[in-house]
Amino acid sequence: MPVSPHYRPDTALLSLGEPFYDPVVAADFPQTILRYRNDRAATQIGLDTLTDAEWIAHLARFTPLPDTLPQPLALRYHGHQFRHYNPDIGDGRGFTFAQLRDGARRLLDLGTKGSGTTPWSRFGDGRLTLKGGVREILATEMLEALNVPTSRTLSLVETGEALDRGDEPSPTRSAVLVRLSHGHIRIGTFQRLAWHRDENAMRRLVAYVLANLYDEPGDDPVRLLDLVVARTATLAARYMAAGFVHGVLNSDNINVTGESFDYGPWRFAPIWDPGFTAAYFDQTGLYAYGRQPEAIGWDVMQLASCLRLIADSDPLVAALDGFAPRFQAALAEAVPWRLGVVSVDEPAARALTRAVERALLSTQTPLDRFFFDAFGGTLPDTYGDEFAEVRALLAAAAPRRDRTHAYWSGNPCSMLIDEVEAIWSPIAEHDDWSPLHAKITAIRAMGDALA
Repeated sequence: MPVSPHYRPDTALLSLGEPFYDPVVAADFPQTILRYRNDRAATQIGLDTLTDAEWIAHLARFTPLPDTLPQPLALRYHGHQFRHYNPDIGDGRGFTFAQLRDGARRLLDLGTKGSGTTPWSRFGDGRLTLKGGVREILATEMLEALNVPTSRTLSLVETGEALDRGDEPSPTRSAVLVRLSHGHIRIGTFQRLAWHRDENAMRRLVAYVLANLYDEPGDDPVRLLDLVVARTATLAARYMAAGFVHGVLNSDNINVTGESFDYGPWRFAPIWDPGFTAAYFDQTGLYAYGRQPEAIGWDVMQLASCLRLIADSDPLVAALDGFAPRFQAALAEAVPWRLGVVSVDEPAARALTRAVERALLSTQTPLDRFFFDAFGGTLPDTYGDEFAEVRALLAAAAPRRDRTHAYWSGNPCSMLIDEVEAIWSPIAEHDDWSPLHAKITAIRAMGDALA
């Protein structure tokens, strides 16, 4: 491959050693049809210079990229799944196959979804449906535009297999996806080591995460927990401001960098409805829209419990106690950010955030419509008395951005479930990808306008 000057390979993951992963081999797919390549993300890691053929060779056939991991590694972890502990999980249909650094020297993993079976596949086929891949593209593009820390979908390649699934019409088309993520170390990674009482490996993992994912020296588990608390509280707040429901906030789906990833039954809430759920199997609403901060906080509590293997309880509890106030502070930043304003101080930002939540909850106003109309600090007269406090607090804030971008002359960019299905239908019926590409363009325009 032509080596770009922006290509910066790394092998940091190998320093963790055998207890953390299993070497695996990718599936030999009958076809490799390139459906999506994210050159905007690829530019940051020096892969934009690849031809389409080279892209497929490295990101679908998984020929090793130069000077990084010599073979794919399926990571080992445990996790609480809907609050039930499961020690029999790990990367069952994915692996990490490269590590690269971006222009800021931040370490990024290239990980897969749908790349074949591993020792952790249990009874699964290790594959991904093409529709699942399209849904992940839409989720990551939308979240990136809405300022939510997220993995990015780097590549989607159709693989020519017919898959049977119980929750969608079958047989259906198959794909392999590559995500670009700031690490794939999960809370569940720590849970596995705590389960095995492996103190040496736990200390090694703490040092790895601090050095490579937080750019900090040492191996202090309390410091690590404090950093994870701050990042995950921010993630929870930005989910709420974006109206996003992940759907499966199990501890094996929480990245210790606070970066959202692994999108299955996600949805965006049409209104501020705390009980809105994404997954049909979440019958108790454990991961409903309004319960996501609680769910993420509970998962971080499991990390604190794991770190008791190598740290005293009292400082860990003190760090854990910071989650709720940090969430409230992050929410008071995230909501004004989406409104395109800067409040005069933190109390004013918190008051604005509470007023917005009360008004949206009482009126059931569409979320995306409200944030679109109110961006820049001026709420139209069509919003009634329920929004009087919001209007007053917006008037006291300073505009962060104006409405000169062309995006503001149209309608809000949303991503509700009906539109997801409308984008998928022409792909399924006519192999027409133009609605997907048009939507990506629209999402990125929204992101530019918001940023």
